[in-house]
Amino acid sequence: MTKVGFIGLGAMGAPMAWNLDDAGFDVVVYNRTTDREQPFAEAGISVADSPKHLTHRADVVCLMVSDGDAVGEVLERDLGVLDGLRDDTTVVQMSTIGYEETMVAAELVTEAGGRFVDAPVSGTVGPAREGTLVGLAGGDEGEVESVRPVLEAMCDPVVYCGGVGQGTNMKLFINLLLGDAMAAFAEALVFGHANGLDTEAMQRVVENGALDCPLFAGKGPLIADGDFDPRFPVDYQFKDLSLALDRAGEMGVPLSATAAAREAFSAARGRGYGSEDMAAVIKPLEETAGVSVRDGAE
Repeated sequence: MTKVGFIGLGAMGAPMAWNLDDAGFDVVVYNRTTDREQPFAEAGISVADSPKHLTHRADVVCLMVSDGDAVGEVLERDLGVLDGLRDDTTVVQMSTIGYEETMVAAELVTEAGGRFVDAPVSGTVGPAREGTLVGLAGGDEGEVESVRPVLEAMCDPVVYCGGVGQGTNMKLFINLLLGDAMAAFAEALVFGHANGLDTEAMQRVVENGALDCPLFAGKGPLIADGDFDPRFPVDYQFKDLSLALDRAGEMGVPLSATAAAREAFSAARGRGYGSEDMAAVIKPLEETAGVSVRDGAE
């Protein structure tokens, strides 16, 4: 039986780790804040006291932490992942981080004798619970195939994107599109309300035309209900748009719409909405325009 170590038990990581256990893998977990480990310990799942000891016990080590700094810390710290690597250990980096951060992590792992797969995921907490995240896998194709059963316990589908770093590039691509679309949807709703349009009517028009998509179908009713519980927080979307713009700058690709979208999310963060769902990008627009999409047409 493949032994899988899972590091990072946050809102996304915890359900992913549970899905690995449900799929029958021998799972060991670690989180930097130990209270998140408690439900796993109570369920009889092994808990490691350091990334090194987790890695010693695993064939595959999955990382699902907050950002590139956290990935580097988990790998390189005293008693970190690098200290526990064997030649046949595969590190699967699933966090959303920058391209250069991915390449540095890959080099650290391979120079320490391990194998590396770049496999961030597309999706939010709901798909993480359901095991229907989209896995965006990059790396040697044989190594990706060797961990495909692990990925498929958490993701449906798993898309092979190319060599190391291409999983990250694909994640930046899809989250760039996500942020741009959410910012545009928020602007359109505020524009409509300022012109006296009803929220439900606008939603029906969107859902019955060429712009119908799960994003608008899901976020519209939540905005109308004032439900901004964080499925995917503003802070994370701002981070991902910043990563995409950094990468675009390195490649000489102009992203004017994405730059504008990032500033919309920056405004939401600046007004204290960073921990709320990405749909809260609408709030500064409402405040500036003097309308509320949740109150009915003005």
